[in-house]
Amino acid sequence: MWNQILRYLYLKKKDPNAPVNTNIKLMHGMNRISILMFLFALLVITYRLIFKN
Repeated sequence: MWNQILRYLYLKKKDPNAPVNTNIKLMHGMNRISILMFLFALLVITYRLIFKN
């Protein structure tokens, strides 16, 4: 699971044996966007908890 997340965020090299087609590229793009939105939301929640806004 962590390897896949690191690949989504371009922190780890892609698997050369993985199949490549348009549907998989779109799926990985959507997963990348949702991971980034989740991390942003965690940052906002943490900020609000620390500074009690």
